Amino acid sequence: MEIITESVEQTISQTERLGVVGSPSSTSQLAMDILGVAAGRKLVGELALFRFPQDGLEHYAIGQIMEVELRNIWHEDPTMRSLIRQRGRVDAVSERQDTHLGKMIVSAVFQNTGSNVYEPSILGTVPCTGTPIHVVTDEVLDTILRPYQNQIYYLGHVYGSKPKLPLWFKHFDKGPDGAGEAYHIGIFGKTGSGKSVLAKMVLLAYARYPKMALLVIDPQGEFAKDIQGQTSGEFSLPLGKILNNQGKKTVVMTVRNLVLDTWELFEQILYESPFFERLSIPKKGDNREIACNILAEKLAKARVKLAELYQPVSFEKAWSLLSDDKVQKVIYKSESARERFASMLEEADKNEFYNDYWKPVAELFREDRHGARSVNNALGWLLQFGREKDSPNARPVLVVDLSREQAKGMFWNDKIQSLVIKRLLDALNANAEYYYLQGQNLNTLVIIDEAHRLAPRELPRDDDAAKGVRSILVDAARTTRKYGLGWLFISQTLSSLDIEIVQQMRIFFFGFGLGLGQEYQALRQLVGSSGNALNLYQLFRDPHSAFDMASRQYSFMTIGPVSPLSFAGTPLFFNAFNAVEAFLEANNFRMSSAP
Repeated sequence: MEIITESVEQTISQTERLGVVGSPSSTSQLAMDILGVAAGRKLVGELALFRFPQDGLEHYAIGQIMEVELRNIWHEDPTMRSLIRQRGRVDAVSERQDTHLGKMIVSAVFQNTGSNVYEPSILGTVPCTGTPIHVVTDEVLDTILRPYQNQIYYLGHVYGSKPKLPLWFKHFDKGPDGAGEAYHIGIFGKTGSGKSVLAKMVLLAYARYPKMALLVIDPQGEFAKDIQGQTSGEFSLPLGKILNNQGKKTVVMTVRNLVLDTWELFEQILYESPFFERLSIPKKGDNREIACNILAEKLAKARVKLAELYQPVSFEKAWSLLSDDKVQKVIYKSESARERFASMLEEADKNEFYNDYWKPVAELFREDRHGARSVNNALGWLLQFGREKDSPNARPVLVVDLSREQAKGMFWNDKIQSLVIKRLLDALNANAEYYYLQGQNLNTLVIIDEAHRLAPRELPRDDDAAKGVRSILVDAARTTRKYGLGWLFISQTLSSLDIEIVQQMRIFFFGFGLGLGQEYQALRQLVGSSGNALNLYQLFRDPHSAFDMASRQYSFMTIGPVSPLSFAGTPLFFNAFNAVEAFLEANNFRMSSAP
């Protein structure tokens, strides 16, 4: 232990001294008298450390400098100000009498117990004035966090500084490196703030655990493109190659090979399609809903399979059912309306209806497509694969690409996308409850892109599909932690995401773009009274204001148990890596030649 203690002390002694503890200071915020030699360097956002005794043990406190204030009491004197007004400066006092006061918030404290391990502690007292405060370097962090090196993960550097900010992402099961329960995570920021890239780096953090499964619901297809090597932009992260090198089997399912598998879903999609609109049954009123319901019910009773709806013989059966007087009487009560409907059926071009309105819907339920799997089958494979005891297989990553560009030849729009996502979420929750009753932890993370669209605070009154998705997501955020099922929500806004989902999150990442209006108010409610932290957040600059790509800074504020330096609950600030090579090297990701 003595060797390690000397090593820590030697490492700290070799670092630059920034200042000393000043007055007034408290356990919540320390005043820092900045040394003259350090006054000219960038200090805001810098990680700093000081050593102090507490309860007879040596302690090391680490925190970030949130603000620097300049004071010169002579310049504040009215007489002196009048003189300065005439001369511009007074050599005897200007600059020479300046004092720089830093405000430092401690985020982590470690105690040396003498057992070769630095254990978490608290700042239970205020160190005496004059206590040296040193800049933190990678070497200092590596020494103090040596017992946890296998868990450390890096997303970037300390805000505006050189050291890498150590983070950890623990799996959701018990045992080594496990959190024992699931976490919900939120990544927020404007378009171009780097939130999608950060989410992919977080995905890779959890993919390091062989017994953890990952599901990505991808409305825009961005994650799917990265998995398949179709990366774009200046930060082209080769997700597929990295996951392959980690032994993670990756499967991308699109609208073309995801088979929908319930009659209820068929009813809902047929309702949204132009099929009945062309037969003079508008959405206004209950007639179209009744028509979809009775048609699905009759087809099921006639033993027509969902997977065979695309066949002409199934369409002929549906057409004959709609021509039946008994069915028409269920759809319409008035005789005149039935006559109009029967007339439209008789005059309609059946081939046109089959090719343009029926088949695009029925194709979504067709099983004999290349690589096709039903929703239940796909999720069952994801959650079961590699779960067997002593299984050598790492659990997989499943990306469900629901983008419009993948649905050519099928009936697809935002409402249909919402209905399909609702079906995925329903099946996921059912599987989670099943495994929970079996006494098994699901140990799975679900990544939801465009979360502000799927779970907004306010919805149009007539959008039942969107309401259904939001309802399931809200319920899942409340209940699935005990199943070992965590959620990562990616959103462009904070204020428009459902408040109940936000309240259930444990880990937050806030990128550029939330510093004004309603977004700032929502951010302030989450961060609380940390005024200095919010002031530092507002210093974030738009990454796209940089002169070139190499100088872009993707800054983030993070809150929650995501770092060994944040167990005090205070915000931490970092700049995410803006080069793929730096990210790969920092986390020891070796590249594979396989896609």
